[in-house]
Amino acid sequence: MMNRSRRNFLRTSTGAAGLCMVAHSAVAHALLADEPEHPAGKLQPFPLASVRLSPGIFKQQEEINARYLDSLAVDRLLHTFRITAGISSSATPYKGWEDPTCELRGHFAGGHFLSAVALSAAGSGNTVLRARGEELVSGLASCQKKIGTRYLSAYPGDLFERLTQGKPVWAPFYTYHKIMAGLLDMYQLTGNTDALQVAEGMGQWAHEFFWGISADQRQRMLRTEYGGMNEVLVNLASVTNKDRYIDAAHAFEQPVFLDALAGRRDELQGLHANTHVPKIIGAARMYEVTGDRRYREIAEYFLSEVLSARNYVIGNTSQDEHWKSPAGHLEETLVWTNAECCVAYNLMKLQRHVFSWTADARWMDAYERALFNCRLGTQNAQGLKQYFFPLAAGYWRAYGSPEESFWCCTGTGAEEFAKFADTVYFRRGSDIFVNQFIASTLNWKDEGFVLEQVTEFPREQGTTLKVKSSRPAPRAIHVRIPGWVTEDAQVTINGRPVEAIADPGSYLSIRRNWQEGDEIRIALPMRLHHEPLPGDDSITAALYGPLVLAADLGEGPSDGPMRVIHSGETVPKNLPAADPLPKGAADPGTKTDQWITVDSKKDLRFTATGESTRCDVIPMYQIREQRYSIYWQNGNSKQRT
Repeated sequence: MMNRSRRNFLRTSTGAAGLCMVAHSAVAHALLADEPEHPAGKLQPFPLASVRLSPGIFKQQEEINARYLDSLAVDRLLHTFRITAGISSSATPYKGWEDPTCELRGHFAGGHFLSAVALSAAGSGNTVLRARGEELVSGLASCQKKIGTRYLSAYPGDLFERLTQGKPVWAPFYTYHKIMAGLLDMYQLTGNTDALQVAEGMGQWAHEFFWGISADQRQRMLRTEYGGMNEVLVNLASVTNKDRYIDAAHAFEQPVFLDALAGRRDELQGLHANTHVPKIIGAARMYEVTGDRRYREIAEYFLSEVLSARNYVIGNTSQDEHWKSPAGHLEETLVWTNAECCVAYNLMKLQRHVFSWTADARWMDAYERALFNCRLGTQNAQGLKQYFFPLAAGYWRAYGSPEESFWCCTGTGAEEFAKFADTVYFRRGSDIFVNQFIASTLNWKDEGFVLEQVTEFPREQGTTLKVKSSRPAPRAIHVRIPGWVTEDAQVTINGRPVEAIADPGSYLSIRRNWQEGDEIRIALPMRLHHEPLPGDDSITAALYGPLVLAADLGEGPSDGPMRVIHSGETVPKNLPAADPLPKGAADPGTKTDQWITVDSKKDLRFTATGESTRCDVIPMYQIREQRYSIYWQNGNSKQRT
């Protein structure tokens, strides 16, 4: 998402209501930069416990995910942990990546599952899942105690010996990180002190792991994926106020990777995407805890480069899990194995961090793009998750099986669908930032201030904010005016139009003495537009506002191995070749609304009448069983089909 020129200042006269408004984006960034450095972040998200989703698509998806988590048995999740610790277990182990023979076993069972149930407990008050998490923490604590060295995992320390010796091994620290992160989430989100004790024991073991290992050997070992070990150790340091965990986090840094980014050099080609995004999240957390601006510069450059030069229109990146092409060249990359879902999850985490430092609306625009187009829709009605997001024409959504997959994307998906409320609202001082248009209620108990957001967005092109304040007080409410909005955006306060121009890609700031019953209505008109595939302007995707549109190419495979993958594999076997891209306009310069028509704004239904093409078009997040295509061929192509 490239930053574009925009007007940065807006002011209306101050009337009897004490109303003052300002739109800000780059200006806000500049003002913030003049303030004293505050490494902990200038904006902060509201705790999940302060925000509740209202009925709508996000709450519906949250509930589906919760039912899937509730279907999993704690004794089965604990099985391989107990076997590793020498504790007998008669439970039937789960399969796929949790199979007793898989070297990643424990990453979901002891990690992602804990994070997901902790998020669900905090975000929706789900006491059943909270109890499941507490039961799992108790079981993990018993395993750690039985092992006796503070080590904890579902596989023996032999895997780390192989890592030390340079022998083939999948990714032992990757799984170790997931378990530590799950335990910390249980502590921070539910207050489980036993979880913190177990996590700190694991942190002490990790701190001592590299003792006696040379720097060169350590760097060779770090070529093996290690997840977010630097991030989780910084988080542990922040919770415990113990510098030793900062030292341990430094041990997981790779100068060969970070130095290039610090020098603003894109040397990402050939790297595994989801191995490296978590390293940047760790750098972001290092900046927030230590105040070292070099980490901030690394994170901001990396995020800008990936979003502008390596991202597909859905808000995600990667081919065959890697950045295989030079920056800005995604031509000839549309395949089944595009856009590993974990990568979107981690990029969105990074966008939250960078937004908290900058208050720049483009990061929340990017977050919205991924949220609607690369997260919604990747879970089916049974709560099963996608791994890859196919972008070649004629493919369909495929999911992991309920007990035989447990991919990394199963885990990050379970977390994502439990925390939709975590980015809707941020705060700075007494100010509130409305970042996402999701039906929800913010209850800021310390301020005696409740803000209800009533919307059916994106079926409704706008949102309404209703104030319920037991203690009227002056404050600013900052509302994101997305970069995709048309020039016809309108705002009313208590039914009275506000004569203001809020430029797309900024925050509209409304400061007044808010009273019970005050109401802000914001119209966010959408329009059809398109976005070319980087590297080939003749291949484009169509969008309506923030929504990526997909051609409905007819029914995909029925339930079976092409739809649900009953193994640890991530791609259905015997995939057919992709279809040619559907024909859009004969001329790449043709405006989108000249070959796609809006049939229903409310139902989000469209028709494409391209060159020798006529088909129904719907938002990608609504694609369920259909075969689809996101990209269109406009004019002559460099793309091989």
